[in-house]
Amino acid sequence: MNHLEISAALQARWPENKVAPSLSRIRALMDLLGEPQRSCPVIQITGTNGKGSTAIMIESLLRALNLRVGRFSSPHLVDVTERISIDGEPIAADKFDELVEEVMPFVEMVDARELDGVKMTFFEVITGLAYQAFADAPVDVAVVEVGMGGTWDATSVADPAVAVVAPIGLDHTHILGSTIEEVATEKAGIIKPGSVAVLAGQTPEAAKILLKRALEVGAEVRAEGPDFGLLDRQLAVGGQVIRINTAEGPLGDLYLPLYGDYMAQNAALAVAAVEAFLGGRALAPDVIEEGLAAVKAPARLELVRTSPSILLDTCHNPQAAHATMGAIAESFNFEPLIGVVALMRDKDAAGVLGEFRTQMTQIVCTSLPSFDRALSADELAERASGLFPPEFVHTADDISAAIEKAVQIADAAGPGAGIIVCGSVYLAGEARELLKKEED
Repeated sequence: MNHLEISAALQARWPENKVAPSLSRIRALMDLLGEPQRSCPVIQITGTNGKGSTAIMIESLLRALNLRVGRFSSPHLVDVTERISIDGEPIAADKFDELVEEVMPFVEMVDARELDGVKMTFFEVITGLAYQAFADAPVDVAVVEVGMGGTWDATSVADPAVAVVAPIGLDHTHILGSTIEEVATEKAGIIKPGSVAVLAGQTPEAAKILLKRALEVGAEVRAEGPDFGLLDRQLAVGGQVIRINTAEGPLGDLYLPLYGDYMAQNAALAVAAVEAFLGGRALAPDVIEEGLAAVKAPARLELVRTSPSILLDTCHNPQAAHATMGAIAESFNFEPLIGVVALMRDKDAAGVLGEFRTQMTQIVCTSLPSFDRALSADELAERASGLFPPEFVHTADDISAAIEKAVQIADAAGPGAGIIVCGSVYLAGEARELLKKEED
């Protein structure tokens, strides 16, 4: 099979938006592979929003220390290889295919056992591939982003040296629970004996659960506020300049090429995580400066085109949508702002669209035909019609047509108009691939 066929076969397994809550299958695979998840220390990150960008920043800081770093992330934007990065770059397609060929016989052995009545899921297999790739490299440290939750997430087959918890909110409620306490309980599972828990600012309900878990397992805690945090930030060209509290005290004049206060807070969290990994030793100011300045976060308010300006973002729940709209209002002066939006059925469409309406003047509703759980363009438009004036709600059958429609609206509105493509990681990925190809 070629790379596309190999990727398609992997993703045809039990999908990652569903969960078969058990570590039995991934543990069985790790046993057969010789426990590659123990080949290097792991920094594991969970949370509702911000875990992906925090993982990217942690990776960049570690690389500024001249360490060889592996990073596992999900979902991917364009190609499945993006999920496994080594030395700051996605694994090459041919190396990925070789890795699959090496590991699949062991996957099939686990499949044959149908542990807990289920063959290995796609996320379990890709997690196993990542840990094997990091062992083969080998890397000095693995930065591992949880797929969903924590306790039963396949990434939790490893015991992290540092357990990072980004802000917790409500998402995937059909799986993780309908209250903050239930979601926090699931995510707290990454805090294990011997780990250091690095906690972003949380609601009181979530904080109580996380601190209780740390106490139960004897984990050291470093919390935003008393131990680290963002002290100040100023807008700058292409991002912002921040001042944070580190293990050695306040440090300022740090350039971060990302927008929004939430990204600045994630940067402070990332620095704290790396300092925890170093046993509490402070990072040198020049390492922090180099690491943060080198951060690249695709589809996180990424400007991919001008005239008119087109931004891409992965926000897909109300908390993330609120943060994204706030960052656009602060960092860009678009008038009007046109949204190209697609949403999945299992998301809080009313909540997300309500946040979008605070900044978007018009919305072009589209869909993702390759995903059964995506709302159709007409369904999304019907939900948007209660928030936007009917004449400002448009539909398009595919992403290309949606972007073309948004560009037409922006061109007619004048040079101050801007476009944001958001609502789904997959939408941002497909739009990024389309726009990059057109640019080339």
